[in-house]
Amino acid sequence: MMRAQFPHIDKVSIRPFVLRSQLYSSVVDRTQVDRELESLRRTKVLRIFKLNTGQDDHAIMFLDDYLNQIERAVKRMEEKNVHDLEVFEWFKIHVIDTRLEPNISHQDLCSLLSLGGKVKDNQISVLINGGVIIRQLIDPSMYWFAIPNVGSMLKGLSQGRKELLSLLSRRRYKEMLLASLEKKRLRLSPLDMRFHLRDLIGSGHLKTIKTPTGLVVRISKE
Repeated sequence: MMRAQFPHIDKVSIRPFVLRSQLYSSVVDRTQVDRELESLRRTKVLRIFKLNTGQDDHAIMFLDDYLNQIERAVKRMEEKNVHDLEVFEWFKIHVIDTRLEPNISHQDLCSLLSLGGKVKDNQISVLINGGVIIRQLIDPSMYWFAIPNVGSMLKGLSQGRKELLSLLSRRRYKEMLLASLEKKRLRLSPLDMRFHLRDLIGSGHLKTIKTPTGLVVRISKE
């Protein structure tokens, strides 16, 4: 359902993803969410990505959507006449299929890629530029798997969170009717209000309260 409701964003070529926090907003038992996600990850139905937002954010993408997103990244690079693009095929067949964790070491990456052909340093750079891996800041010999072209979404996610919390914090009781809030548009995020509400409710920054006039969204006490 959340995949189907992913906001359509002009000029940004991105397949739908769901945040783990959003699932927490609609399923009370977080342990059950984690357990079922783990099972779907192991059976290669979906992949889980650690997002580069400075917080403990994880995006969930169905494997088919992720492979499609990689295809789009390759097409963009073909248009720019980038060489060594065969490495993406090796990445999909030998790396994605066997490494289900959110990260991979440089050594393991090269070892798996070499099942497709002779690996050159330049090809690792091509994968980084294509957005499928990001070098970890703490340990440069480790990479996070990443969603190509997700950068503008992450900026919108961070800015939209701040904007929504700021909007509510300026209200007298730091709350607002959900129905009224859902009609508002965020200026700083291409993601819609529903996307941000689910995220912030699931992460515990906001809570919902039933009142006679309807559901109210309130900032959680610090």
